[in-house]
Amino acid sequence: MSHNNAADTAAPKKKSGFGVSKHINELSLFLAIALLYVIFGTTAYGFLSFNNQVNILRDAATIGIAAWAMTFIIISGEIDVSVGPMVAFVSVALAYLLQWGFPTPIAFLLAVALGAGLGGISGVLRAYFDVPSFVATLGMWSALRGLALFFTDALPVSIGRNDVLDALDRSVLGIPPAAIIMLVLFAVFAFVSRKTAFGRSVFAIGGNAHAAYLSGINVARIRVAIFAIGGAMAAISGILLVSRLGSGNATAASGLEFDVIAAVVVGGTALSGGRGSMLGTLLGVLVITLIGNGLVLLGINPFFQQVVRGLIIVIAVLANMQAIKRSLARNKG
Repeated sequence: MSHNNAADTAAPKKKSGFGVSKHINELSLFLAIALLYVIFGTTAYGFLSFNNQVNILRDAATIGIAAWAMTFIIISGEIDVSVGPMVAFVSVALAYLLQWGFPTPIAFLLAVALGAGLGGISGVLRAYFDVPSFVATLGMWSALRGLALFFTDALPVSIGRNDVLDALDRSVLGIPPAAIIMLVLFAVFAFVSRKTAFGRSVFAIGGNAHAAYLSGINVARIRVAIFAIGGAMAAISGILLVSRLGSGNATAASGLEFDVIAAVVVGGTALSGGRGSMLGTLLGVLVITLIGNGLVLLGINPFFQQVVRGLIIVIAVLANMQAIKRSLARNKG
């Protein structure tokens, strides 16, 4: 009897320990964010100012909106390196649509549809022609950047005055609309990832695509859908970029894909697929944004900032691999 009681009391302790270990990545990211605020708040002049916090939110929105979809893509075991050129190309397309007299809401819908369609092409290449996602999106990266530069001669495409776009760049109670849009989309993606059959299918495909197929999941359709969603989110980032710059720009968002991928990986999503969370990505977005903002305020050379980003990605991947090994060892035990 006493043996059974001991076993009963031991079980909750094991469950509690598992719960802490399960969220250790998020807890460590919260700590990292607090540490970054302390470091940059004491060393970078103006870091804690209200205006800079607004800038941080705007920068986080640019990365975050694309990162929500990238989380799905990476959880499924794929990758998308075409984000930056996609944002720039859609910004140029939107600027031309507005120049041609399209009503702003219609131009927005067409821009999002364009992004979804272009992302869907990468998805089709991966799902139906078995082209590796890195290769498919690398080709899209080159094509979109080249087309955007060709159509604009590398010059900004002015849109003139537009009340809707002006409103998108006007803070509401001190909060940029872009940040509000980012958080609304975060809530949607978090719900879909955990509470819907689509979200569970994405995790299943990342864990074992063949097993997911045998269980009745339409793997090809899910793959096309997540890349189309990625294109649509990049388009929304492109719309917000136009509202911020007042023009479409073929050279904008250069290197954005690396910030997005870094945020997702830092957030704990496994590049091998099958593991990740939207909360982790949100915290990863904040970490990457804070580091970038702080380095700028400290006057660090922009080229060296690229070195820092590269180191962050490598360290995050190494941490991810160690976490996976520990998880496998724990499961075997």
